[in-house]
Amino acid sequence: MLANMPMLETRALTKRYPGVTALDALDLQLDPGVIGLVGANGAGKSTLIKVMLGLLEPTSGSGQLLGFDVVTQGAELRQYVGYMPEHDCLPNDMTATDFVGHMAQISGLPRAAARERTAETLRHVGLFEERYREIKGYSTGMKQRVKLAQALVHDPRLMLLDEPTNGLDPAGRDEMLDLVKRTGREFGIAILMSSHLLGEIERVCDHLVVIEGGRLVQSAPMASFTARTGSLVVEVEAGEEQLALKLEREGLQVKREGRLLMVGLEDERPYDVIRDAVADLGLGLVRMEQRRQTLEDLFREPAAEGLEPAHV
Repeated sequence: MLANMPMLETRALTKRYPGVTALDALDLQLDPGVIGLVGANGAGKSTLIKVMLGLLEPTSGSGQLLGFDVVTQGAELRQYVGYMPEHDCLPNDMTATDFVGHMAQISGLPRAAARERTAETLRHVGLFEERYREIKGYSTGMKQRVKLAQALVHDPRLMLLDEPTNGLDPAGRDEMLDLVKRTGREFGIAILMSSHLLGEIERVCDHLVVIEGGRLVQSAPMASFTARTGSLVVEVEAGEEQLALKLEREGLQVKREGRLLMVGLEDERPYDVIRDAVADLGLGLVRMEQRRQTLEDLFREPAAEGLEPAHV
């Protein structure tokens, strides 16, 4: 990667299909890290990844990945990038060892180095014991691990992961997300991960990019999306209605969410008021803590450009 150069940069990047604009004059600049790419279905996530890989030619505008021009230097940049596509694309009649080793050689590794790297990579993704089985006998989770392995085997500078948990059950999702997170941490590889599930992005990524209709909605560190809100979560064993009324009489803003009370926090006063009110009413205080906003909270709000948590 060239010094002092963004990992990814686009300028007025546009990709049109007949009757559809997938990317609409997109301006984006990203530095290395573990980055989440979210957007509703059809927002342009997969198209952006394919254009940045040089697999699709943009209609207009420009893009650079790792300092390479995505239009004129696609073949060169791909040797430094690992790509895990969304859909099943594995050869069923090959073993994981043969396939991943073949992909390593395509990426430029000599045969002996490719063999060694393949064994190491399959061990990393948890397939070492199953490496000589044909892929057609693999479960969906195992196939996803093969796809991750082939994206990692040549030690890329950047991995582009398109819906890496696609088709997995909850346990499989957890395992894959832990694997992605560990890959970025242990190997120091930059990751751009596309997902429509906000909880996945929040667990793995340290930067978030939101696109909608092929346009950039927001690009910022994850902490800026999930900052602590100005409210206290208060839970009591019983009597939350009495407590809510008493706090409102004291001039506090109170909102009920089931058995929980959300109390507005503009200064330190609510802490003392809540403590005294709980004591006066003889209630059992279970917890009182400052609320942490999640990505689901953020995109559940009407101001979130129409995005929905389950489809972003």
